[in-house]
Amino acid sequence: MPKLTIDGQTVEIESGQRLVLAIREAGIQIGHRCGGNAECTTCRVEFLDGEPDTMTEAEYDRLVDEGLLGIARLSCQIEVTQDMTIHPLETVEDHPDWNGDPGPEPEEIVTPEAIWYPIEDGNQ
Repeated sequence: MPKLTIDGQTVEIESGQRLVLAIREAGIQIGHRCGGNAECTTCRVEFLDGEPDTMTEAEYDRLVDEGLLGIARLSCQIEVTQDMTIHPLETVEDHPDWNGDPGPEPEEIVTPEAIWYPIEDGNQ
């Protein structure tokens, strides 16, 4: 089982689980205001170690649109398949206007349908 370390707290995660759901399972209320569909960027994280070398087309497009490519990743578009060390960048605690609600429940699988590309290919 891969280990996920979030701001110094380490938990074991079932391989293949969506990162956004794994973060929540670890007790961190990360944002997912669009329901985990790569439409909002509130689930973004900073990788300190173990960043995947693939990216979905939807994640790439959203990060480019928001000027975040190379700065952050979208946890809703990542499956935990290896040890990872991250820092969540948007949580419920950061947004009192969310009234404790991180967003609609993300599905168990990556949505929209994942088309994966190696990061070095520029996803084009």
